[in-house]
Amino acid sequence: MFGKLSYKKQEKVVVFLFLFIPLLFLIIFTFLPAINMIYYSFIDWNGYSVNKTWVGFANYIEIFKNPNYFLALKNSIYYFFGGFIQLFIAFYFAVIINGKLKGKSIYKAILFFPYLLNGVAISLIFIFFLRPDGTLDTILNMLGMGQFIHLWLGNEKIINYSLSTVSIWRYVGFNFIIFLGAIQSISGEVMEAADLDGATEWQKVKYIVLPSVKKIIELNLILAVSGAISVFEIPYIMTGGANGSNTFVIQTVNTAFKFQQVGLGSAMAVIVLIIVAIATIFEKVFFKEAD
Repeated sequence: MFGKLSYKKQEKVVVFLFLFIPLLFLIIFTFLPAINMIYYSFIDWNGYSVNKTWVGFANYIEIFKNPNYFLALKNSIYYFFGGFIQLFIAFYFAVIINGKLKGKSIYKAILFFPYLLNGVAISLIFIFFLRPDGTLDTILNMLGMGQFIHLWLGNEKIINYSLSTVSIWRYVGFNFIIFLGAIQSISGEVMEAADLDGATEWQKVKYIVLPSVKKIIELNLILAVSGAISVFEIPYIMTGGANGSNTFVIQTVNTAFKFQQVGLGSAMAVIVLIIVAIATIFEKVFFKEAD
C-alpha cells in the first residue's frame, strides 16, 4: 500500500489515518453542535416547530436587559472556592501517599472511587445523606452534636455549601490522580540529593515538588474555574435549582427545554462558553506573567 511512497510521506499518511476518526468525532459531536447552538442563539424557536424566526441579537439583548438571568452566576462563587479547597486536598494527599506510606493502593482506591461513580448515583446518595433525619443528622445525634443539625438542602444560607461539598467529594479523586502522576514523574535522584542535603519534607515540597507540578496546578485551576461556572449535574439532580441553588446552566436548560425558548437558551449557553473562554485566557495570561 505504501511501497511507492517515501518514508516521510508514509509517516504523514499513518498519522493522518490515526487522527482521522478522532477528528471526525470531534467535528461531528463538538464543533457542529457548537455551530448549531450559535445559530439557534440568533433565532426565535420553541424547539419543535418548523417555524424559525430570525431575530438577530434580540436574545442577547434580552439577557443583558434582565439582570435576573445573571443572578444565578453568584452561586458559582461557592463552587469556585470549593475548587480551591478541592485542589488543596488532592495535592496534600498526593504528597502524603507519594511518601513512605503502607497500603498506598488502598488509599488510592478510596480517594479515586467517588470519581468513578455516576453523577446521578452520587446525587441520590447525598439526597438521603443530607435529608432531614438522614444519615448525617443521625451521626450528629449519636455524637451529641444535635445543635449543629440544619436543613442541609432546605436552608438558602446553607444549601450551596452542602452542594459544593458534594462536588468536592466527587472530583477530588480526579485531581489527586493527576497530582500523584506528576509527582511520581519527578526524578528519584533529585529527591535523594535533597535528602542528602538535609532538606525537610516541607522544603522538598516547596522547592522541588511545587515547581515541578506547576503546569499541572495551572491545568487543574483552569478546570476548576470552568467547572464552577458551568456546574450543572449535582445541583440539578439534588435540588432542581430550588432554595437558592439555581445555577446559570440550570437556568439555561430550563429556559430552552422547560419554557421552550430554545433561541434564548442557546444565547445563554453561548454566554457561558464566552465566560469560560475569558476565564481560561485570563488564567493563561496570569501564569505566563508569573513565569
